Amino acid sequence: MSLAIPPGRARQPRMCRPPHRGGTSLALLVVGLLVGGHAQAQAPQKPSSPPPFKVLRAEEDYRYLRAPDAPRAPLDGLKYLPLTESGSVFLSLGGDLRQRVEYYRHPDWAETPAADGAWLQRYMLHGDVWLWNLARAFFQLKSGWTLGREGGPGPTDEDRLDVHQAFVELRPWERADEGLQVRLGRQELQFGSARLISVREGPNVRRTFDGARTRLRFHRWDLSAFVVRPVATEPGVFDDGPVRSQGFWGLYAVHPLPVLPGGNVDLYYLGFSNSQARYAQGEGREQRHSLGTRWWGTSGRWDYNLEAVLQVGRFSGAPLLAWTVASDTGFTLEHLPLSPRLGVMADIASGDPDAEAPSLGTFNPLFPRGSYFGEIALLGPYNFIDLHPVLRLYPSRSLALSAEWTGFWRQSVEDGVYGPSGVLVRAPGGSRSRWVGHQVNLTADWELGRYVHVYATASRFFAGTFLQQTGSSRDVDLLQAEVSVRF
Repeated sequence: MSLAIPPGRARQPRMCRPPHRGGTSLALLVVGLLVGGHAQAQAPQKPSSPPPFKVLRAEEDYRYLRAPDAPRAPLDGLKYLPLTESGSVFLSLGGDLRQRVEYYRHPDWAETPAADGAWLQRYMLHGDVWLWNLARAFFQLKSGWTLGREGGPGPTDEDRLDVHQAFVELRPWERADEGLQVRLGRQELQFGSARLISVREGPNVRRTFDGARTRLRFHRWDLSAFVVRPVATEPGVFDDGPVRSQGFWGLYAVHPLPVLPGGNVDLYYLGFSNSQARYAQGEGREQRHSLGTRWWGTSGRWDYNLEAVLQVGRFSGAPLLAWTVASDTGFTLEHLPLSPRLGVMADIASGDPDAEAPSLGTFNPLFPRGSYFGEIALLGPYNFIDLHPVLRLYPSRSLALSAEWTGFWRQSVEDGVYGPSGVLVRAPGGSRSRWVGHQVNLTADWELGRYVHVYATASRFFAGTFLQQTGSSRDVDLLQAEVSVRF
């Protein structure tokens, strides 16, 4: 399921057994089957023009192409291939191709290698079989390759050939913009602004999960429940499998919020277990429960996205308490040339206040975007404070230019700094400074028609006092360009 992301931030061993988590999916299925006897599933209304491709390709719905006068684009013949005379059973095909070149100078703030260049390739192909508006089967292959990386591919750089998604979906009830879906198998998940659950679009290999998910849309509520395990990214051929040491389950709800102009509210609970968790404090079993809310929307020239999360649980048998607050607010001056958007993001996430105490205070962002603070991807959203003003210009409807500055501080001086995957990249010992550093990003984002997308970025990270006092601290440069094709 992909929920709307407002303008602004376009932002990875046994499962514990919490009560009733499997029962939620079963209950929604039973409700849907009962309701389905009174409301027949139906195809979506015909759009006025071919819809854009989605980040989550499994959320695309081409049933409208059954209508002879439906709007069509080149290659739409692949989107609707009837398998029966009536056309109610059909096959839809699609794919993604991305080619990226990047150049790092002093990656990870290190003296060596002085430079590191790579060519990253991503190939994905999917097929989607629809059965009488009541069910579907979705299958997607992926192939990711990396050439030229110093020391070989990183953890999310390469997966030569594997099954990315393979699920069946029951749709027993559907009426206008309401309905029930029950999905079983390997699938992508992304919710909200992708701060806690994301497909990890930035890195070369996207993230997926094995398990079950239900989605119920009713009376302007959009309700989801899921029980899954993350899938490990392995570099070989058909060798990906669930991470047995981790379990993930949750409830996510979205609803309009009239008290705010143009407002919406997300309410969610997320449960996570990891028998091999690692923090600056040490390693142990972690069970974490996240309670969060997000208020977001657009009103006139203003857009806003405010989110707060409280986490409780246990780590190595001791109490766990962590939290985060995030904001992204912008103002678009549409009457000026280039329609500039002035925005500012400000975030804070707790760190561990005392590494010697058994309790843990480090916030865990769960499954966030791999390039959380930009494509330079040096830091992850753990134990941090950031301030992030943005200027975005629109020379045309298809081209966006951005200039960004981001400053980073440690929230707790007793905790270290972590990478995007949650690995501790610099321990806290040796410095009491909060100042980690700052970075500048310049980006260009260009949609060349319906099928081709071009993206380029130039970034520099300036090492701050904490990095200078605790190890290698060379400033890091990144140049990156990519072309992607979707069909």
